[in-house]
Amino acid sequence: MPTAALRSLLAVAACCAATAAQAHPHVWVSARAQVAYADGKVTGVRHIWAFDPEYSAYVTQGLDANKDGKLSPDELASLATTNTENLAEFGYFTKLKVAGKEQAFAEPREAAMRMEGNALTLSFLLPLKSPAAPGRGVAALEIYDPTYFVSFGFAEGQDAVTLTGAPQGCTASVTRPKNDQTKVADAKTGMSEAFFEALTAASNYGEQFANRVIVACP
Repeated sequence: MPTAALRSLLAVAACCAATAAQAHPHVWVSARAQVAYADGKVTGVRHIWAFDPEYSAYVTQGLDANKDGKLSPDELASLATTNTENLAEFGYFTKLKVAGKEQAFAEPREAAMRMEGNALTLSFLLPLKSPAAPGRGVAALEIYDPTYFVSFGFAEGQDAVTLTGAPQGCTASVTRPKNDQTKVADAKTGMSEAFFEALTAASNYGEQFANRVIVACP
């Protein structure tokens, strides 16, 4: 496996799935999201993803350029950029509908990484190509990996999903996957790795593990 593949979440998903012996998922992410508004329109989503300690240690090998035993945002900058750019094929693991219409994303901005304890955290802004007016509808956000190589789960606490610049009275409600632990166990014991190898960005298997947010405004 090329060394470069280890420097990108997408590349790991694409390259490792075919050779890994263990069943899915392989990477766990604790996610937070911020839905951004301006002038009453939805303008984008800011993601903050904290990776599991094992993946964090694996993907950051050799990045401590000054050998001080710490990983600075500057040392992680290239990895952050590569991750966000290479997630485009998978739609950044993000679906957003505003007033029932699925939105298209522009290129991500403000990509950054930092270490928080033993967890590598990626943050980036995912802007819409065109700001979307909710009208009398709602904004519906889903975060998941269609191939279930990566398991996403919203962080605990009230800051798991927040709004910025939203009109007064807007509220966000969060729905986490039901019986997630049972489904994970079933995936590990009841399906072969060949099944997961055949999944692509167009697959809908991972949708059952989606984390969902509904933003309603008066």
